[in-house]
Amino acid sequence: MSFCSYRFATKRYQQWPSRRPAVSGRPAQAGCQVRWICGDRRKRGRVLLTNHVLSGALIGALARRPLPAFAAGLASHFVLDAVPHWGKWHSRRHFVRVAVRDGLVSLAAMGALTTVSTPDRRLAVLAGMAGAALPDLDKPVKLWFGRSPFPRAVDRFHMRIQDEAAHRLPVELLAAAALAPAALIALRARRSVDRRWRRLSR
Repeated sequence: MSFCSYRFATKRYQQWPSRRPAVSGRPAQAGCQVRWICGDRRKRGRVLLTNHVLSGALIGALARRPLPAFAAGLASHFVLDAVPHWGKWHSRRHFVRVAVRDGLVSLAAMGALTTVSTPDRRLAVLAGMAGAALPDLDKPVKLWFGRSPFPRAVDRFHMRIQDEAAHRLPVELLAAAALAPAALIALRARRSVDRRWRRLSR
């Protein structure tokens, strides 16, 4: 038995039924094969939702209409997922813990960025953020209902483009540190342009 297996052997085990694996603290039922595990290497992560929201806000601030902002935000989600990022969770509990915090931060960011947007750009900013966040709707839906709301082809493509590693959390933080000021600068620049235009039109 390897050191990794020995370390986790006293903590938990995973039961593998005929098709669907399940994690339980109860003894294995008849017909289930018990296997000691050290994390599930098949767990895959995606770019933090907060970064998708920030990129969508930046796109919405630069766009003039909601529909192009939504489409560009949607495309930006897959672009960000294709670049190296943080992921490969060690357990479902780890994933849920990160996802809940990330979701709360994302909601707060959406509310703040929508509030600071000018009235004529607000809908475009909201559409950009909604489009950028939409593909990750499969996470809570799978968690609560056990299936994805998207076609299998979309899910396969979404998983295939992922380039994640467990040591890339600093990449996510650096991306957020760059996207947040960029979105705020774009929103402020639009607000300044709108004010100057109003003054000239008087």
